[in-house]
Parts: sequence; structure tokens; C-alpha cells
Amino acid sequence: MYRTHSNGELRLANVGQEVTLAGWVQKSRDKGFMIWVDLRDRYGITQLIFDEERTPKEMVEKAKTLGREFVIQVTGEVIERVSKNANIPTGEVEILVKKLDILNASLTPPFTIEDDTDGGDELRMKYRYLDIRRNPVKESLIFRHKVAIEVRKYLSDKGFIEVETPVLIKSTPEGARDFVVPSRMNEGQFYALPQSPQTFKQLLMVGGLDKYFQIVKCFRDEDLRADRQPEFTQIDCEMAFVEQEDILNAFEGLTRHLLSEVNGVEISEFPRMTYAEAMKRYGNDKPDIRFGMEFGELNTVAQHKEFGVFNNAELVVGIAVPGGASYTRKEIDKLVEWVKRPQVGALGMVYVKCNEDGTFKSSVDKFYDQEDLAKWAEATGAKPGDLICVLSGVADKVRAQLSALRMELATRLGLRDPKVFAPLWVVDFPLLEWDEETERYHAMHHPFTSPKPEDMHLLDTDPGKVRANAYDLVLNGNEIGGGSIRIHDKATQALMLSHLGFTPEQAKEQFGFLMNAFEYGAPPHGGLAFGLDRLVAILGGQETIRDFIAFPKNNSGRDVMIDAPSNIDDEQLKELNLKLDL
Repeated sequence: MYRTHSNGELRLANVGQEVTLAGWVQKSRDKGFMIWVDLRDRYGITQLIFDEERTPKEMVEKAKTLGREFVIQVTGEVIERVSKNANIPTGEVEILVKKLDILNASLTPPFTIEDDTDGGDELRMKYRYLDIRRNPVKESLIFRHKVAIEVRKYLSDKGFIEVETPVLIKSTPEGARDFVVPSRMNEGQFYALPQSPQTFKQLLMVGGLDKYFQIVKCFRDEDLRADRQPEFTQIDCEMAFVEQEDILNAFEGLTRHLLSEVNGVEISEFPRMTYAEAMKRYGNDKPDIRFGMEFGELNTVAQHKEFGVFNNAELVVGIAVPGGASYTRKEIDKLVEWVKRPQVGALGMVYVKCNEDGTFKSSVDKFYDQEDLAKWAEATGAKPGDLICVLSGVADKVRAQLSALRMELATRLGLRDPKVFAPLWVVDFPLLEWDEETERYHAMHHPFTSPKPEDMHLLDTDPGKVRANAYDLVLNGNEIGGGSIRIHDKATQALMLSHLGFTPEQAKEQFGFLMNAFEYGAPPHGGLAFGLDRLVAILGGQETIRDFIAFPKNNSGRDVMIDAPSNIDDEQLKELNLKLDL
């Protein structure tokens, strides 16, 4: 065997034993008469010692040739270290080497294989197989494994059955662009890679498997960012004979289980908030409720003066920044510049300092007196010592701008502790949203989401006000899961598709298989899908998902390690009956 023990295993109790270890050379220190080598594997580091007085000379010379990341095997005796290292579990022992085999030499790595590396993101992605050797990435992947195991254990114990669904499917308009795959055997036709197993899990409910789950790859051809990849993983779940309350209770249970088993955190409450309330209080549909700074709407107390900026605005809204009255003018000016960045898009910001003596000092003192500003403080919940930041403009845009400012300030103030977990259900989403570009309504979630029965009458008269039987699970300001009660009858599904602009012929062509299935005794059903990558990152105390994916792609959707996507040769194109027109 290549090893009798791992490199994180040996302790003082092993002193005197002969062991065989294998791994990578982390670093080597040559003192002339003595050489120390740190040997690393997935489990830890063990120090090796080559001593001219106790080690054959030729082996000492061989040890001098070892470079970083050489793969070696050693046999030797476990001895007690003279100079102990309390920073590693094996720090009280070392191996007096009797035999050394170089299993594979290594080029000098392009970056240091250390926790704090000198390699940039793109370089580390190109050599991802080296990056995985670093503890932060290795531990993130092990953490992901632990979460996935706990998911499977919990859902299996609750009677869910894991079922695999197809990867080569039919292209359907469900939101993002599909990745498509040409079919050689069906000339001129294409498969699509699934954005989610949505229709298949509904068909499994029709098939009588009333509790389904799958940890599944999904694909969306959309612009990327830190928490988005073109291929991602869902914990996909569906249940039959359920109402919304059943779904929420079931997946509160799973979330509690993960927080308890993985993080050692017990959560008692999962508060609920409507979409409309979330937008009004926090400016987005996935609010971080670990801290305050709730929105205070100021139209009634800030308009009808002589300040035209506010008078002409659809919405005037502010937040109270704890302790912000101590900010210097220079610091406030930097905040104004921050909100004016293109990524935020505000035209400016009005501020009010709430002085400790109860007076106010604002950037609009010319237009508002102390009594006016006191009303602003009351509306935003500002206390003496706080700073009120106010934005105005078109309601939807200004809410998004102030939400971005709220999150930025919370980060600066240290209010977003990754070890504190605050879950939240956001419910009663709009069923439809208006798209200015196409000038028609689109499904906010997907075309299979059930409308609230009490809002059905609005579909013809005021479709934008119809609420959906839809819900999102938010954790620390991130949407970690979302789902809905589904439509389960053909007539309602046909009505929904017609409101989305499908003709009966188009509906039949795209979704005829599902609507036909609804005619054979489809049960009421609903479900939820967690984004596993994002869930794991948040449980792991991170905001970005990249280090929790073994081989991620960059922000251009490229795998720089294997250089994909890539061209295919003319023979392959011909075989697929494809011709490029670039």
C-alpha cells in the first residue's frame, strides 16, 4: 500500500511506530546537516526529517532535490518533535525517514499552494486542479458534500424519492435562454438542456410519486455574476396533495435541519412577509433582516414645499443609518458618489444629520425647517446620532437604489455577520410582470404557477394585480429557494398560456404533453427548488458560489482550464447538418 496513515493522523501515541506516508511536498527547509519537509495530503500536514547522523547520505541528497508539489512516498519512524508546532494537529511528532520514493516530480506551480495564495482568480481557474489542493477550496468542496448528504438523509427520511429526469429535453420558453444541442439522428432538430426539471417533476406527480426530489444540474444561457453560473445545481422537490402551508412547513424543516447539523445553529422562527411588504420596507424581494434600516416613505412630509426634486418625484424614501451623524462631509460626499455610480444609478442623495442634542442639520436646510426634519426622523425611525439618507425618483428604480445603499452601508457597518442566520419566507408574488421591451406580460416565476383563486377574476381586467401561489425562501438577503403551487388542470393552464401570448396552437406545440397529462387525473401539487450552490455558500459564510463548485466558469461563461466552449471541426458540423454563418 502507498500509505498506512494519512498526513493528518499521527500523534504522540504513535511514537515508535514505523509508518508509510504519501502526499505532496508543501515546502522543504535545508539546514545543511538536516532537512525538514512538510508532507501534505487532503487530511493535513506531517513533518518529515532527514538527519545526516541517522539517515543514509544518499537519501539526504535525494531529499535535497525535492521541489514544491513533488509527489513522494516515505517510510520511517514516528518520533517526538523537539520544536513542537501547536498550529497543526500533528505538530508534536515528525517522521525520521528511512526510505524515500519520488512518485512524480512537479514543475514549479504558477501560484503558491497556500491558504493565502498569490494567484489571481483567472490564473487559479486555469490551474483549478492545483487550486483544489488549497485548504479554502478543498474545505468548501468537502462542506458542499456534507450539505448534500444531509439533504439526501433528511428528505429520504421524510419519504421523498430521488428520481433522475432527462438532460436532453425540448426547448420551451420558460424565462432564460436555453442551451441547445443539435441532434445528428434527427436532421435540423435540437434538444435543449433543462433550465429546471419543472415539467418532468409535475409529470411525476401525475404518475403518483407524491414526494420527489433530485439534486440535479440545470442550465441557463444568461449573463453571469458572482452568484450565477451557466450550469448550476438545484435541490429540486415536488409534493402532491399539498397546499402552500404544507410546502412551507416541509422545507422549513429541511432548512432547520441543515442549519442545525451543518452549522450547529438552532432557528425557531421563519417569519413571513408578502412581496408587496418586502418591496415597501426593504426595496427588494429578498431582504436581509439581520439588521434594521427599514425604508421610511416621506412623500407626505417632504413634498409640497419648494424643493422641486422631491415635488416631481413619484417616491421620496429614506433610511436611518445607525451612528451616521458622526460621518464627515467628505465621507457623506463619498456616499453620494457611490449612489451615483452607473451600477446604482441615482442622480444624487439628500442627507440629514440627527444631532445628539435633538437638532437636525441637512443638505436641504434652505427648504425644510427643524419641525419638517423631525417628521423625517419619525418616518425613518432615526434616533439622535443617526444619519438619514434620502433618495427620490421613479418608485421602482428608487427602491432598488436605496436597497443597494442599505446593503452597502450594512456591510461597512459590520451588520452582515455570516455566522448569524435570518431566514424569511416572501409570499404572494405577482403572477405576471410587464416587459417594456416586448410590451406584454411574462410569468414572474414560470407559466405553470397557480394564480390565487381569489384573484382569478382580475386576469382579464387587471392582470398585473393577480397574485401567485408562489413563495421564496430567503436567507441573509439571498434567495436560496423558490417555488409555487402548480396549475393542475388543462383549462386553467390553457388560460394562463393565453394571457402569456400563446395561441392555442402554440400552447399545444410547446406544452401539449403536459396539458394532455392533466386530463388523466392530475393531483393538486406544488414544490420548491433550492439553489444548492448558493445555499452551500451562505451556510459556509460566503456570498459567492465559485469556490463551492469544483470546476467553475468565469464571468464570460468560459472554462479557462479546458478552454471551453471551443470550435468543432468541419466534419462534425457536416455530420450534424450545421453550417456556421458568423
